[in-house]
Amino acid sequence: MTKFQYPIVKAFVTELLRIFRDPGVTVIFIVATLAYPLIYKALYWNEQITNVPVAVVDLSNTPQSREFLHKWNAAPDIRLTHTCTSMAEAEMLLRDQKVHGIIYFPRDFARQLADPLGKAHISLYCDMSSFLYMKAIYLSCNNVMLESMRNIQIDRYEQMGIGQEMAWALVQDAPYTETALFTPTGGYGSFLIPAVLMLILHQTLFFGICMLGGTIREENEEKYTFSSLFGRAGACFTIYYALATILLCALPRLFDIPHIGSFWDIQLLIVPYLLAIIFFSLCVSVFIRNRESGLVILISTSLIFLFMAGISWPKEMIPDAWWYIATCIPYTHGAHAYIHINSMGASLATTSTEYIALWILTGVYCILACGLFCIRKRKLLEETLT
Repeated sequence: MTKFQYPIVKAFVTELLRIFRDPGVTVIFIVATLAYPLIYKALYWNEQITNVPVAVVDLSNTPQSREFLHKWNAAPDIRLTHTCTSMAEAEMLLRDQKVHGIIYFPRDFARQLADPLGKAHISLYCDMSSFLYMKAIYLSCNNVMLESMRNIQIDRYEQMGIGQEMAWALVQDAPYTETALFTPTGGYGSFLIPAVLMLILHQTLFFGICMLGGTIREENEEKYTFSSLFGRAGACFTIYYALATILLCALPRLFDIPHIGSFWDIQLLIVPYLLAIIFFSLCVSVFIRNRESGLVILISTSLIFLFMAGISWPKEMIPDAWWYIATCIPYTHGAHAYIHINSMGASLATTSTEYIALWILTGVYCILACGLFCIRKRKLLEETLT
């Protein structure tokens, strides 16, 4: 073994021993990384919300309005629990969170339906404190309304003397088939968990490295050499490559969430993603003075990283300044690339923009870490001489 190789190997082994001898870091690296996905899946086990309570204000009280309500109440998403005589009564129920939606039929509902040129109106009010309530109420009502409109159109065509067969042809001149792409269940868990898996890898690795950096500072074991840098990076990469394979390849199959991507493309994606996180974290760890500081950074950045990545919030709605900052975070590119490959079935070549960006971040943060280690080493030497 050459003199160049030995310090790196020694630093690699030293870092592995430090990780497994530190209970706190071991819990973060191993236990938290594997436990958090199970917790998130347990929270979102029931992906579809059902039996959302809705209040009815039917001032029409006609066979047409009752037929509409009967069809709507048959949907699994909602449950008509309260019949009110006025909007004020229904609004009180909505304020008290006893219902999450209100449907209102005006007095002239049936008369407008009977008029060949009339337009009947239905008002739907949704609780926007949770978009899942809004989605269940709005989509189920919209489906019933589309079916009712088709029947109304057929009746009006027949009143105009058009035969039933021709009326059906006019109504269904553009038939369509609804297909849910990438999240067949339409559930929130299938949409969110792939992004959360990438965030768990990013944040636990980030926190663990910062925690180790604080421990090294507290115990005066600082060695800011290139061999120490790459040895520490190699130890973290070795541990997290196995963890990332479990999280990104095995858990989607275990959780039965979309996993139509290539196993080998995901494996290739893991490499620059972990390296970018590691060198990014090592840059930050230079400024960490104690173990607790990493926890503060973890808590203050987790939600910010999730939102800025443009996963849970559309990228187009994020201000340009924040998006430029987000592009400097490995999670942003890693999350998009993983969702493209795993959930949408894209190839690594198709998501090459994110893949190349991860390699660029790896190089930039590696060079930056080398520079920060050199500066810190020089500062320590000056402190020793003085």
